Amino acid sequence: MQKSIVFFIFISTLLMGCASHYDDSQSRAQMGNLLLAEPAPMNPRSQLAIARYSHILGQAELEDEQRAQLLHQRGTLYDSVGLSGLAQYDFNQAIQLKPDLAEAYNSMGVHYTQQMDFIQAYEAFDATLDIDPNMEFAFLNRGIALYYGGRPDLAVRDLGEFYNKNAADPYRALWRYLAESRIDQTSAIKTLAGLRKNLDEDNWATKLVDLYLGKVGENELLSALIGGVTSQQQLTDRLCEAYFYLGKYHTEKGNRGIASNYFKLALSTNVFEYVEHRYARLELNLLRDQTNEEESAVSQTQ
Repeated sequence: MQKSIVFFIFISTLLMGCASHYDDSQSRAQMGNLLLAEPAPMNPRSQLAIARYSHILGQAELEDEQRAQLLHQRGTLYDSVGLSGLAQYDFNQAIQLKPDLAEAYNSMGVHYTQQMDFIQAYEAFDATLDIDPNMEFAFLNRGIALYYGGRPDLAVRDLGEFYNKNAADPYRALWRYLAESRIDQTSAIKTLAGLRKNLDEDNWATKLVDLYLGKVGENELLSALIGGVTSQQQLTDRLCEAYFYLGKYHTEKGNRGIASNYFKLALSTNVFEYVEHRYARLELNLLRDQTNEEESAVSQTQ
């Protein structure tokens, strides 16, 4: 692996600026060495495409359906470069023009989930699946909303449906596990171990499942991550995913400082369109809320 693609850095230099809420000394001791990559640059093609769509929307005479489709496409591009407010505005406009545009409802649902507006998110995903019952990723997105919204039993149903559509996909197995673990941790691990035999051995992310099952450690996971990497962008994409699931892994273990750092690293990749990037900030907010609640409870008892 060329040095221009990947390098090792001792994590103690990275953690100097961490929030005082977390135990940085524990983080430095346990996180060890990390793989870091350059944050993904703003895609110039996406920027040019946004400009073209904006020109067409501003100048051309369009039918409502055509305008709605273009607005959704531009909103998707806005999302891909991190302009979530503009994306949400376009999705809303698209729905106003074409109330049966399933893709726009799905996109809005994701934004509502990120904002922890779960009732709106459920309604958006329900509308998506009412219009298009076969939209596969709506099951993932609604399942995630239900998971964060504190309804794990319903999340398991949706994420199980999503998993069943491709049982070889380790990411699907992980999300199913995360939802089931909110109900019964021991049972969820047993189920995940059973799903492991179906997973694609050529997919590096299968090592993420092995991490949760205790079959590999973090160093081995990061070594597997760089296997077959041929570009900086591919490395950055993988690191976004790995950091998020490492954050979830340490959250489960109660290592909030380490989990927080991993979620921050996921955000630092700038892979805005990935599910893992979208929910890393939500995870950070949840960790901060838990810490603040505990500190408040302690202060009240003193």
